[in-house]
Amino acid sequence: MGTGSGSHLPNDLIDCRRLIPRCPAGFFFGAAIPWRQSRSSGIDRQWTLPSRPDSSCIEFRMADFQDPELRALLSLSLTKGVGPRLQTVLLQRFESGVEVLRQSAATLSTVNGISPRLAEEILATARSSAVDSILQRCAESNIRLLCKTDDNYPTYLTHVDDSPPILYCRGTLLPQDNLAVGIVGSRRCTMYGRQQAERLAGALARAGFTVVSGLARGIDAAAHRGAMNAGGRTIAVMATGVRNIYPPEHADLAMEIIDAGAVVSEFPLDQKPLPGLFPQRNRIISGLSLGVIVVEATRKSGALYTARHAFEQGREVFAVPGPVDSIASEGCHDLIRDGATLLRNIDDVLAELGPLTTPATSGESLTVHDPRELTLNAQEKEILNLISRTPVAVDELLRATQLDHSRVLSTLTVLEMKRFVRRLAGNLVVRANWPTSVCCIRGSGKSEAGPQNEV
Repeated sequence: MGTGSGSHLPNDLIDCRRLIPRCPAGFFFGAAIPWRQSRSSGIDRQWTLPSRPDSSCIEFRMADFQDPELRALLSLSLTKGVGPRLQTVLLQRFESGVEVLRQSAATLSTVNGISPRLAEEILATARSSAVDSILQRCAESNIRLLCKTDDNYPTYLTHVDDSPPILYCRGTLLPQDNLAVGIVGSRRCTMYGRQQAERLAGALARAGFTVVSGLARGIDAAAHRGAMNAGGRTIAVMATGVRNIYPPEHADLAMEIIDAGAVVSEFPLDQKPLPGLFPQRNRIISGLSLGVIVVEATRKSGALYTARHAFEQGREVFAVPGPVDSIASEGCHDLIRDGATLLRNIDDVLAELGPLTTPATSGESLTVHDPRELTLNAQEKEILNLISRTPVAVDELLRATQLDHSRVLSTLTVLEMKRFVRRLAGNLVVRANWPTSVCCIRGSGKSEAGPQNEV
């Protein structure tokens, strides 16, 4: 399924059992991943990720799950009829999940969008055992729950309207993942699109970026693989639960991503794929990213939903051009016409992302104020990391490093030429003054050829 939505789900799923040797019922050869049939969702088969129980950490995680705010937010997310917008409205009104559940049904029903029946449903879910059941399963499967108050909750996602109060996370989210770029595109991509997605993802990973995508067929899968092949990190944002992988043939890919990053979702563990959930999750892909790259997209591609979210969130939007007569690239060409940055290589990404409002930490444990710093060599990074927004004397820099004075001075000259630092009177240096915004909305921010339904 692509990074967009559709009016119906595809009925042409591959029967993987025909492609592999026979093995015991309920398991597939190699991955030993149980599958099950689901008639109600319209999906013939779903892959269920195997649990990786670790008895040494289950007790710790269950203790971690006793946070009252986490439990309250989880209860709200499990309530039928309460989506991200209503959760945001409730939290803005009562300031915390705990306070929401302390209200009476009559008080809750005064909130815009909350009917008396839904208010009763919110309180009924809080009284049920649903929360304890989910927490126990998360502990047994080594799945972490992150709320906005958690230090590991993605920094840039907290600034997005209607950001998910709860994230299910399988794998690890690291501080360096704040340096992330999303790559999306059509699931029915051409060989050209697949090659460009892998090339760009690999280049971004080698530069130190985390690649974010949606685990879909086509461009998404190529982006994930390109990042991992380059030894980098990648995050998959799912429109299903983290225990149910869609599309089913990407179960092995999901396990690789867990080892090289994380698989995350805002939806309950067993959530099945539904058309409306895909455009909803796309706001998380763009929200996790400093910018979004659309590699290949038709005018009906669901990837344009992600581009629209990125524009609205103030992220940079990049589009990879294709042949002028290619239907597969018409959506990208429209984005470029309407203000997106034409992307040729990673240098275009670094040039457009600009400075960060909140400094991030790279994989080398260095503070990054501007993504362009990732292209510097080790010596340049070391010297630059000693310089802040506060002017510092050159003599102090010479004492703070073990490098030869001549190397320090020549490196300062190079950094000045690259516009990373400025020299001030009194033999002082300071970080160069840059615009304060992270990303500027380029052009109108919306394509007239808006995204149509595509699964």
